[in-house]
Amino acid sequence: MNAYFFKPIYQERIWGGHHLNELFGRTSPADKKIGESWEIVDRPEACSEIISGPGLKADTHQTIHNLWKEKRTEVFGTRAPDLARFPILIKLLDCQDNLSVQVHPPAGQGGEPKTEMWYFLESTKEAKIYAGLKKGVTREKFEKAIGTPELPGLLHYLHPQQSDAMFLPSGRVHAIGAGNIILEIQQNSDTTYRVDDWGRVDDKGQPRTLHREEALASIRFNDFEPQFAQPHGERVLQCPFFTVERAYIYPGEYRVWNSDHTSFQYHFLAQGELKIEDQVFKRGASWLVPASTESYNLEPLGEGAELVTVQWGK
Repeated sequence: MNAYFFKPIYQERIWGGHHLNELFGRTSPADKKIGESWEIVDRPEACSEIISGPGLKADTHQTIHNLWKEKRTEVFGTRAPDLARFPILIKLLDCQDNLSVQVHPPAGQGGEPKTEMWYFLESTKEAKIYAGLKKGVTREKFEKAIGTPELPGLLHYLHPQQSDAMFLPSGRVHAIGAGNIILEIQQNSDTTYRVDDWGRVDDKGQPRTLHREEALASIRFNDFEPQFAQPHGERVLQCPFFTVERAYIYPGEYRVWNSDHTSFQYHFLAQGELKIEDQVFKRGASWLVPASTESYNLEPLGEGAELVTVQWGK
């Protein structure tokens, strides 16, 4: 199969757990709370290692950054931007406790700007997310509530279900509640401004650093009560940085992916099993298909499959 497979990079987080191992057969460290698995990343401090792929020689250490530098058009397509690093970061999140109330800065507001999207793989009945503000909330009212029990009541919340998606442009205040497993697609940024951390402390009794002034300068205070993304056909979301599509492939069907050579296709198998050529992929598998690949067939097994695809924004 003409595709690249990458080694996940696990990140310990105070709010993490071990559900990625249970759901997807992963082998992350059992003695650590793993909150994030960086599936594809090209950053100085963390860069995805290629496990297997076309033309990969044995006993060589190759990364996504090598592909970006040496085979940009062949692998990532004719629309690949002229940037130093692959500009999309894709993660799995295992949220077993509440994440902080936070915001990502817009361009020009310090740090690295970040627009992202959450695709919900699993959510408990009680799980919720916070996104945006309730109607009528002002900056003054929000600022006074920081660090108090009143803050959650000012945030707009929703109960996600499997396959829901939420768009989070830079400047949208948000938080993920406990009980969510999420596929996150985002700009290649690691800047987060924490507003409030629910009074939480680490195992040494120390609170995490907050970024109150930076967050207040970044939050869009006219962003009231956003809703889940409403797919049109199979396209879940389109923004300048990435496009996300979803395909349900049912028993007895075949899906043929064709490339116009303008973009790579990153696939994440959200549900079910697929057979591609002589390989069988189970839930949680992911791979990157080069833009130069002409076509290939996907055959669903069992009760079918749900496939999420990421490519360049249009």
